[in-house]
Amino acid sequence: MPVALEQQDKARDASFSKAMHRSSARTGAFAAMFAKDNKAHNAAVDEYFKFWEEGQGNAKMGEEDSEERRAHYATLTRQYYNLATDLYESGWSTSFHFCRFYPGEGFLQAIARHEHYLAHKMGIKENSTVLDVGCGIGGPAREICRFTDCNIVGLNNNDYQIERAMWHTENAGLTPKMKYVKGDFMQMDFEPNTFDYVYAIEATVHAPSLEGIYGQIYNVLKPGGVFGVYEWLMTENYDPTNPTHKQICHGIEVGNGISNMVKISEALRAMKAVGFELEFAEDLATRPDTVPWYYPLAGELKYARSLYDLFTVLRITKLGQTVVHNFVGLMEMIGIAPKGTQKTADNLSVAAANLVAGAKEGIFTPMYLMIARKPLNAN
Repeated sequence: MPVALEQQDKARDASFSKAMHRSSARTGAFAAMFAKDNKAHNAAVDEYFKFWEEGQGNAKMGEEDSEERRAHYATLTRQYYNLATDLYESGWSTSFHFCRFYPGEGFLQAIARHEHYLAHKMGIKENSTVLDVGCGIGGPAREICRFTDCNIVGLNNNDYQIERAMWHTENAGLTPKMKYVKGDFMQMDFEPNTFDYVYAIEATVHAPSLEGIYGQIYNVLKPGGVFGVYEWLMTENYDPTNPTHKQICHGIEVGNGISNMVKISEALRAMKAVGFELEFAEDLATRPDTVPWYYPLAGELKYARSLYDLFTVLRITKLGQTVVHNFVGLMEMIGIAPKGTQKTADNLSVAAANLVAGAKEGIFTPMYLMIARKPLNAN
């Protein structure tokens, strides 16, 4: 079903980003959290949570509420990342995604391998032209650029993330091979048949329609070009009439800035509907790994293999979440952190709990891998 697109206003977005984040894009993520403009930060909190709460914090879970979020998909996602980016980077890494783990494998090593695996499955070649759809702060793009020596354009709807991506890319010495573009991935400004490869890592879940975003990607790919995606999806085990399933799905959505989750079958249908030839599809979360992909979110310390791993996992334990909640609350109270930072951190805890619950129930995957090709004879 066609989805109405939000009107873009890049000047408005840039102005708000500058007002809220000031010069914090070019500093460490932890310090950046405490360098925001309080008034603008409050406005971002209000605008994001109005899509999820009403009255005394009651959840908005009706079909009409979901439609409202779909109608404001770009605003929802942009404000979510205005609030969550620094927390993600300081508590996770510069790559905002999950991955599989092998026994004894460190967190950052596994994250990089997950990115390498996607590039390998797609067959990205040296000096090819590649689009990263929903590039975040560029962690995966920089890794894939180094791994393949390709040229990457990162597309992002959040000005602050683009600024941070540029800063990290300059520090990595990769500026000649990479650039970042502001835009809504549901209405791309690139010319048709521009890119040799397009990939998305846990980003197109923010689209109000997978058929819509896959159609945009199909259009900008050259004939014969390859699209690879790690998609967040509800599995076929998900039952929307089951109250527990519904609550988990809603928790994933509100905690991660997603307008509406869909099932694997919808992603497969959408891929074929726009004209792609699907060459590979697998839910990597169902592989018989002895270390679960969600172990950092579940606070399972036994799998940590370094001090970095330990810090990442400790933060997600019940004790760690309590410490973060109280620390951020104290920073708010004494005026160091902007109001709403604690609410955002708590919302990420909601996300973590429901992602783990979804995985254990077998109703959610963050790594449904699809590799598809645009036919050579496509217009």
